[in-house]
Amino acid sequence: MTYITNSPAETEALGEALGKILPAGTVLAYFGDLGAGKTAFTRGLARGLGYQDAVTSPTYTIVNEYLGGRLPLFHFDMYRLRSAEDLWDIGWEDYLDRGGVCAVEWSENVREALEGAVTVDIQRLSENSRRITLEGGDFLADLRL
Repeated sequence: MTYITNSPAETEALGEALGKILPAGTVLAYFGDLGAGKTAFTRGLARGLGYQDAVTSPTYTIVNEYLGGRLPLFHFDMYRLRSAEDLWDIGWEDYLDRGGVCAVEWSENVREALEGAVTVDIQRLSENSRRITLEGGDFLADLRL
């Protein structure tokens, strides 16, 4: 499924719609360049899961946890990791076992650990426009904007 958004607010709205239908245990593998809109998408995702506070990039912390919504959201930034082995070293398996949603930025760096993940590919078309392609989950058929 491919969507075009024309503002950060529209990117967030798509993330929010997805958050409302995500089942527990979903892993989202994000692909897209720096500044593509991955964190904006995640802000909406968190809102869709019922989380109301600020959502920021986990660039310096590797993972931010957002609790208190319908499901917990674990937002990862794998930019600094060199391989999937590093992912296991930070407790990836523990996050998977917690039954929340794992949103993984820079999935390219740990691709082999993300088998079966729903892919979220965000491509910049212009300063504000994005092409967002979602693949890999039966529940995506229920996505409504």
